[in-house]
Amino acid sequence: MTSQTIADPYWSRTQSQSEAVNREDPVFWGDGAAVGLDNALTTELVKQFERDGFHHRTSLFTADEATSLLSEANCLAAQVKGPEHGVVIEPGSNVVRSIFRIHRNNEVFRAVANDKRLVDVARQLLGGDVYVHQSRINFKPAFDGKEFFWHSDFETWHIEDGMPRMRAVSVSVSLTDNNEFNGPLMVVPRSHLKYIRCVGATPENHHEQSLKKQEYGVPSREAMCQLVDEGGIVAPKGDPGSALFFDCNLMHGSSGNLSPYPRTNLFVVYNSVENATVAPFGNRPPRPKYLAEREVRPIPA
Repeated sequence: MTSQTIADPYWSRTQSQSEAVNREDPVFWGDGAAVGLDNALTTELVKQFERDGFHHRTSLFTADEATSLLSEANCLAAQVKGPEHGVVIEPGSNVVRSIFRIHRNNEVFRAVANDKRLVDVARQLLGGDVYVHQSRINFKPAFDGKEFFWHSDFETWHIEDGMPRMRAVSVSVSLTDNNEFNGPLMVVPRSHLKYIRCVGATPENHHEQSLKKQEYGVPSREAMCQLVDEGGIVAPKGDPGSALFFDCNLMHGSSGNLSPYPRTNLFVVYNSVENATVAPFGNRPPRPKYLAEREVRPIPA
C-alpha cells in the first residue's frame, strides 16, 4: 500500500481483491434550513435520501418541456457524423450513445442545468453553492441500446478525475418513458453507505473504452451480491419529465433495451464548490474536460 492510499480514505484499483469499507462523508451536507430554496425537499424526503441514496420525483418537468428537450437532444444526435470529443458511439455501430458537456455547448441544456428545480435540491443536499461537474444526454435506442454495468460514479470521479470527497449529486431527467422494458436506470438502495474498492490498475486513456463498456472501476460480483442482499434493486420508472436525484456513490447500472421504444435521459452532475477536483487519485492524468469540469463556475443563485 502506498503513502497515497494510506492518506486517501477512498483509494481503489491498487489490489487484487475487492473490499467494502464504510463511507466517511455525510450524505446530507446541509443544515436543514433550506432558506431561499423554493424547490427544496421536505425534511422527510431528505431523511429518505440519506437512508436510501436517491429521490425520485415524477412530473418535475412538464410533458411539453420534456418533449421540447427530447427534440433538442435528437437534433444534436442527428448532427453527429462520428466519434469526436464529447460524443460516444455504441460499440459496433454508428449509433450515438452519449453526448457530453451539453451545459457548456448548448443553450437549451445550459438553461436546464441552471434550472432551480434541479439546482435548489443540489444546493440543499450539498450544503451550499454548486457547479456542474459533468453533463450528458444518454441515448438507449430501440432494440440495440446496450447495457451499462454496475458502478459507483464517485469511484471513477475520485480515481480518474480527482474529486476529493463524496459531496456531489446526480440527476437523471427522463425525456422519454422509462419503463421495465427499455433498460431503465437501476439503483441499489443504501449502497451509497459503502465504498467498494475495485481491482485492477487503470489503463492509459481508460475513458476511451470505459464510456462504451466499463471493465475497470466496477465492483466485483461478490461485492454486488452483498450490496443487493442488503438493499435490493429498484428501477425508478416514470413518464417524460420525471427526475431521479441520486448520491454520487450510489451503485447503479442499466440493462440493454430490447424493446421497440427508445430511452433517452438527460444527466447533470452537481458538485459542491468546496469539493473542486484536484489531481486524480489514481496516478493518471485527468480525463478530458468534457467528462469532468476542472474550472469551478458556481451556478448563480
